[in-house]
Amino acid sequence: MARINLSNNLSLKKKAKYKTMAFQQKKRKLLVLTLHIAAWAVIFFVPLYLFSSDNKPDKIFIARIYLRTFIFALLFYVNYFFLIPWLLFKKKQLAYYLSASAFMIVLYFANTEANRIINESPIVQHQFEEFNKIKDEIKFMPKKPWRFDTYNFFFTAILITGFGIGLRMSVRYYENEKKHKELEKEMLNSELAFLKNQVSPHFFFNTLNNIYSLVEINTKDARKAILQLSKLMRYMLYESEQGNTRLSTEIEFMRNYIELMKLRLTEKVSLLVNFPDQFDDINIPPLLFIPFIENAFKHGISYRDNSFIMIDIVANSNNITFICKNSLGISKDVVKENSGIGLENVKKRLALLFPEKYKLSIKQDETTFSVFLKIDL
Repeated sequence: MARINLSNNLSLKKKAKYKTMAFQQKKRKLLVLTLHIAAWAVIFFVPLYLFSSDNKPDKIFIARIYLRTFIFALLFYVNYFFLIPWLLFKKKQLAYYLSASAFMIVLYFANTEANRIINESPIVQHQFEEFNKIKDEIKFMPKKPWRFDTYNFFFTAILITGFGIGLRMSVRYYENEKKHKELEKEMLNSELAFLKNQVSPHFFFNTLNNIYSLVEINTKDARKAILQLSKLMRYMLYESEQGNTRLSTEIEFMRNYIELMKLRLTEKVSLLVNFPDQFDDINIPPLLFIPFIENAFKHGISYRDNSFIMIDIVANSNNITFICKNSLGISKDVVKENSGIGLENVKKRLALLFPEKYKLSIKQDETTFSVFLKIDL
């Protein structure tokens, strides 16, 4: 039942994550659409504002401006949505430049034909007749005005095409960077999940060994140990799978584990635990400190000689300091050989979760093993 519930929780978290990503993507698309509409609205109203006289705008002149604007907008969007992604981004540069050039020429002739239709209107014909009467009086009259219009059209078209390429390139770069960061984040989450899942079997293996040793010695304590273990399992299966956990919950988990371990301690073991009573209940990754505590109980206890374990946590809103010291109940070489899995696991998790924001010092001499960990939040 626990496995089924855990799977359901993970599936619900994935669905919520996908919904959030879809919502953010819709917001980005809506923002882009709004910016495009705003830009074209400005372009639409500027001619009405600039080319008006006595509140009676020159309709023919404005019609030509809107025609040219429509032509260039068509050029921009065909490039932006079709030619660039279909050809240029697929390494077909020659095909792209030929297609873009051909499309410019087609639009030029379309613009010329549309202007011809406008010029045949009665209003324009009347304006031409008035112009022909006074054209000899104009000193600076271009001999071939159509050439200027042609140069102007293609120069503007090339600028718009270049702008479209640059804009599309920047959008593509942003999307690639975002995908790359999301991929890195997914890989990081997968690696963290793998490392965290490694803690569970390693932790339960050692805990069950301790309970097994209690069964033959003290049945009452063994039953109590099993009850404590059930609390620990509940935390491992549910609380630690929610991503981060509250510091208070993590401290309660460590208290339960220490209570479980105390059942097999003798009078020769001095245990000093200092957990804060008042602290900022911040969010932290689960199961960061328990491997050090587990290591202390595993290697710091001697049943023949006096031994000690000291655990201390200091926490505030800015950082957490964890200190754990224990005597070496067994030989130094055995400690190095048997404590590698849990400690290396924690080192990897810290490096992934808090890059350059933590200080971990592990020291060992002939009689003492000590851990100092400070995390900047």
